[in-house]
Amino acid sequence: MDSTQISRFSLFITVFSCILAFSFGDNSSSTDAHWLLRIKSKLVDPAGVLESWSPRAHICSWNGLTCSHDEAFVIALNLSASTLSGSIPTELWNLVSLQTLDLSLNLITGSIPPEIGRLRNLRTLILFANNLSGKIPTEIGLLKKLQVLRIGDNMLAAQIPPSIGNLTELRVLGLAYCQLNGSIPAEIGNLKNLVFLDLQHNSLSGFIPAEIHNCEELQNFAASNNMLDGEIPASIGKLKSLLILNLANNSLSGSIPPEISGLSNLQYLNLLGNRLNGEIPWELNHLVQLQKLDLSSNNLSGTINLLNIHLQNLQVVVFSNNALTGSIPSNFCLKNSNLQQLFLAQNKLSGGFPLGLLNCSSLQQLDLSNNNLEGELPPTIDKLEKLTDLLLNNNSFNGSLPPEIGNMSNLENLYLFDNMITGSIPVEIGKLLSLSTIYLYDNQMSGSIPMELTNCASLTAIDFFGNHFSGSIPETIGKLKDLVLLQLRQNDLSGPIPPSLGYCKKLQQLALADNKLSGSLPATFRFLSQLSTITLYNNSFEGPLPDSLYSLRNLKIINFSHNKFSGTILPLTGSNSLTALDLTNNSFSGSIPSRLAISTNLRRLRLANNLLNGSIPSELGQLKELIFLDLSFNNLTGEVPSQLSTCQKLQHLLLNDNHFTGKMPSWLGSLHDLGELHLSSNNFQGQVPAELGNCSRLLKLSLHTNNLSGQIPHEIGQLTSLNVLNLQRNNLSGSIPPTIQQCKKLYELRLSENLLSGPIPSEIGKLTELQVILDLSRNLLSGEIPSSLGDLLKLERLNLSFNRLGGELPSSLGQLTSLVMLNLSNNHLRGQLSSTFSGFPPTSFSGNDKLCGPPLTSCMDSAGHENNILSSTAVVCIIVAIVFTSTVICLVMIYIMLRMWCNMREVLISNSSEGGGNGIEQIKREDQERWMYGDEKKRKGEYWRVMSSMALVPSQNHDDHISSSCIFQVKIDTKKLGI
Repeated sequence: MDSTQISRFSLFITVFSCILAFSFGDNSSSTDAHWLLRIKSKLVDPAGVLESWSPRAHICSWNGLTCSHDEAFVIALNLSASTLSGSIPTELWNLVSLQTLDLSLNLITGSIPPEIGRLRNLRTLILFANNLSGKIPTEIGLLKKLQVLRIGDNMLAAQIPPSIGNLTELRVLGLAYCQLNGSIPAEIGNLKNLVFLDLQHNSLSGFIPAEIHNCEELQNFAASNNMLDGEIPASIGKLKSLLILNLANNSLSGSIPPEISGLSNLQYLNLLGNRLNGEIPWELNHLVQLQKLDLSSNNLSGTINLLNIHLQNLQVVVFSNNALTGSIPSNFCLKNSNLQQLFLAQNKLSGGFPLGLLNCSSLQQLDLSNNNLEGELPPTIDKLEKLTDLLLNNNSFNGSLPPEIGNMSNLENLYLFDNMITGSIPVEIGKLLSLSTIYLYDNQMSGSIPMELTNCASLTAIDFFGNHFSGSIPETIGKLKDLVLLQLRQNDLSGPIPPSLGYCKKLQQLALADNKLSGSLPATFRFLSQLSTITLYNNSFEGPLPDSLYSLRNLKIINFSHNKFSGTILPLTGSNSLTALDLTNNSFSGSIPSRLAISTNLRRLRLANNLLNGSIPSELGQLKELIFLDLSFNNLTGEVPSQLSTCQKLQHLLLNDNHFTGKMPSWLGSLHDLGELHLSSNNFQGQVPAELGNCSRLLKLSLHTNNLSGQIPHEIGQLTSLNVLNLQRNNLSGSIPPTIQQCKKLYELRLSENLLSGPIPSEIGKLTELQVILDLSRNLLSGEIPSSLGDLLKLERLNLSFNRLGGELPSSLGQLTSLVMLNLSNNHLRGQLSSTFSGFPPTSFSGNDKLCGPPLTSCMDSAGHENNILSSTAVVCIIVAIVFTSTVICLVMIYIMLRMWCNMREVLISNSSEGGGNGIEQIKREDQERWMYGDEKKRKGEYWRVMSSMALVPSQNHDDHISSSCIFQVKIDTKKLGI
C-alpha cells in the first residue's frame, strides 16, 4: 500500500470516528428526549409549563431541564410549583444521568416507586408538598450519592426505612408533615455529614436514638409534634454544631439533662409541651449563644435561676404553664439586655411585681398572668418604655392603676383583668395613643369612665365587665372609630346610651347588660351596620324599638330581656343572620310577626313574659335550626301549629302559662332531640299522647294544670332520661303505670290532684334517684303504702295525703333519712309510728284516726283511753244491776209485808164480829178508819206512812170486809178476779 492509500485510509478512519462520536452523543440526548416526551404525556399540565417540550426544539431549551456541559445528558429536572398532577411516570427512571429531581409543590399522587433506586447518580431528590402516599421505599437506600432528600408534606405512612442510613453523603433529610410512624431508626447515626434533620409533625414514637450524637455536623434537629417518649438522651450534648433543637409537643419525660449545656453554639431550644419535670438546670446559663428558649407546658418546678448576665443574647424566654415557684431574681436582667419577650404565665410565682424586670429596657412583651403575684403596680413601670403588650391578668394585684402608665407610649395591649385593682381609671390613660386593647374586667374598680379614654383613637376592644363603674357612658364614645368590642356589662352605669355610639361604625359586639341604664335606644343605631351582638338585658330601657333597627342586617345575637320595652317586635325581624333573639320580661304586645321566619339560622327564640297575643304563626315551622323556643307567660291562644313538627332540632319547647286549646299534639313525639317540654297552665284537653314516649332524650316533661284526661300512657316508661315529670292538676284517671320504673333518672315526680286510683305501684321504689319530691296527693289511691318506698334514700319530700291508703305504715319508710317534708294526712292508715317520724309535725299524719305514736298521742295513752271507756261501762252495768236487784228485793219485801198485814186484818175483823158492837169497839173502828184513810188534809206524800199504820190494826172479818179493808187486793189476790 502506497503512501496515498495510507493517507486516504487514515482520513476515512478519522471521519468515521467523528461520525460515530457525533452519532453516539446525539443518540443519548435523543433518548432522554424520547423518555421526557413520554413523561409529558403522562402528566396533567393545566398551566402549560411543558409546552416547550417539543421535538422541534433542542432538549436543553425545554422548560425545567438542565443538561450536562456537553449537552449530551439531562442532569436536572425541576418542575417545582407547576400545578402538575398525576402519578410519578415510570419513564422517569430511564433518565439515569439525573442528578437533581424536583417535583415539589405540585399535585402528584400515588406512591414513590421502588424503581427510584435506579437513579444512582441522583444527588438531590425533592418531592415535598404533594399528595404522595404509601411508604418510603427501601430502595431509596441505593442512592449512595444523595445529599438532599426532601419528601415531607405528603401522606407517606409506615416506618422510616433503616436503609436510609446507607445515604452517607446525605446532608439534608426532610420528612416532616407526613404520617410516618414507628421509631427513629438508630441507623440515622450513620449520617455523619447530616446538617439538617426535620422529622416534625409525624406520628413517630419510641426513644430518641442515642446514636444521633454521631451526626457531628448536625445543625438543625426538629422532631416536634410527634409521640416520642422516654428521656432526652444525654449524648445529645455532643452535637457541638447544633444551632436549633426543637423537640416540642412530644411525650418526653424526666429532667432536662445538664449535658445539654455542651451545645455551645445553640441558638434555639424548644422543649415545650412535654412531660419534663424537675428544676431548670443552672447549666443552661452556659448556652451563651442562645436567643430563644421555650420550656413551656411541662411539669418543671423550682425557682427561675437563669440570669441575663450570662445569657446576653437571649431575646425570647417562654416558661409558661409549669409549676415554677418563688420570685423572679432581682438581677434577672441587665440594663443593656436584649430580652424582648418574657412569658411566665400559668405558674406559681409569688411576691410583688418583679422590680428587676424594670431593667429589661428592651422588653416588648411581658406576660406574668395566672400566677400568685400581689401588691401594687410600681409607679416606675413606665421604665418599660418599649413595652407593647402587658399581661398581668389573673393575679392578686391590688391598689389603683398608677398614673405613670400613661407614659408607656408604645403600649398596645393592656390585660389587667381578674385582679383586685381598685380606684378609678387614671385620666392619663388617654395619652396611650397606640392602645388597641384594654381589658380591666373582674376587678373592683369604681368611679366614672374618663372621657379621656376616648382619645385613644386606636382602641378596638374595651372590656370593663364586672366592676363598679358608675356615671354615664362618655358622650364622646363615638370618637373611637375603630372600636369593635365594647363590653361594659355588670357595672353601675346609668343614664341613656349616648347617640354618638352610633358613629362607632366598626362596632361588632355591644354588651351593656346588668347596669342601670335607661331611656330609649338612639336612632343613630342605624349606622351600626357591622353589629352582630347586642345585649342590653337587666336595665331600665323603655319605649318602643326604633324602626331603624330593621336595617341592621348582620345582627346575630339580640338580648333585650328584663327591660321595659313596649310596642311590637317587628323592628328586630330584619336580619336573616339572626341566631338568637331574647326579649323575655318586657311589655311587648301584638302578635308574633311571621317575618321571623326569614331568620332561617335562628337557634334560640325567647319571647316569654310579655303581652303577646294571637296564635303562633305557622311560618315558624321554617326555622329548621331552632333549638330553643320559649313563648311562655303570654296571652297566646289557639292550637299549637303542626308546622312546628318540622323543627326537628328543637331541644326546648316552652309554651306554658298561655291560653292554648285543643288536644295535645301527637306530633310532639317526632321531636327526637327534645329535652324539655313545658305545656302546663293552658287549656289542653284529651289524653297525654303516647307518642311522647318516642322523645327518648326528654329530661323535663311538665303538663300540669290543664284539662287532660284518660290514663297515663305506659309509653312514659320509654323516657329513660327523664329527670322531672309533672302531671299534677289534671283529670287523669286509672292506675299509675308500673312502666314508670324504667325512668330511673327521675328526681322529681308530681302526679297530685288527679283522679288516679288503685294501689301505689311497688315499682316506684326502683326510682332511687328521686330526690326533690314524690307527690301523689289528692288522688283516689288505695291499698297499703308499698314498703319499696323505703328504697328512695335520696328523697327529700314525700306527699301521699288525701288518698284512701290504708294498713300500717311500712317500717322501711324509717330509712328515708333525707326527708325534710312528709305528708301522709287524710288517709286510713293505722298502727304505731316509728320513732324516726317523731321529728315531723302532727299535721303530717292527721286525719288517720287509728294511727298513734310520736308526734301523735302515744299508743299506751290510746290503749289506756280505751281501757277507761270499758271500765266506765262496767261500772254502769254494775250500778244498774245493783239498782235492779235492790228494787226487786224491796218489792218482794213489800209484798211479804202486805200479805202479812192482810192476814192480820182478817183475823182482827173476825174477832170483832164475834165480840158485839159496843161503843168502845165503835170508837176503835172509827179510829181504825182514820188511821186507814187518814185525814183528808194529809199530803199524798204521807200515804205510805198510813199504809204502815194499817198494818197494825187486826182484821175483824176477812170474808166480809176484804174489799174495803185491803186496798191491794186487786194486785195480790188474783182469785177474786177469776184468774
